[in-house]
Amino acid sequence: MSEELVFHFDVDGEDFTSAGQASVQVKKSLRRLGIPAETIRRVSIAMYEGEINMVIHAGGGVADVKVLEDRIVIILSDKGPGITDINKAMEEGYSTATDNVRTLGFGAGMGLPNMKKYSDTMDIQSTVGVGTVITMTVNL
Repeated sequence: MSEELVFHFDVDGEDFTSAGQASVQVKKSLRRLGIPAETIRRVSIAMYEGEINMVIHAGGGVADVKVLEDRIVIILSDKGPGITDINKAMEEGYSTATDNVRTLGFGAGMGLPNMKKYSDTMDIQSTVGVGTVITMTVNL
């Protein structure tokens, strides 16, 4: 692949049923490009967790995926409340999800830890009251 491919998705923050659609589309596209199955699995999990977090905590956002020669870069941006304590949010099981969200089966506190686990690099830039940008890289 000599040039980068870019996919852009709007993540609807009002609809749990559509959460994950972007990661499914990326999975299909990566499969068509012949990307190895294990890489596709890692990208799909990391991206899905990010989409769900945007729905649960930020009222939606945008997901951009860049497929480069040697890596896949996922950039998730939102204009939500921001993450007050990134270190705490990275702890497995820590969650600020509401009881309502938990009754839907979400909010177990594994989103950010799984995003880190399934990516090779992850950077979180968050400002309280402004929003969050998470950049993850999965190497090819």
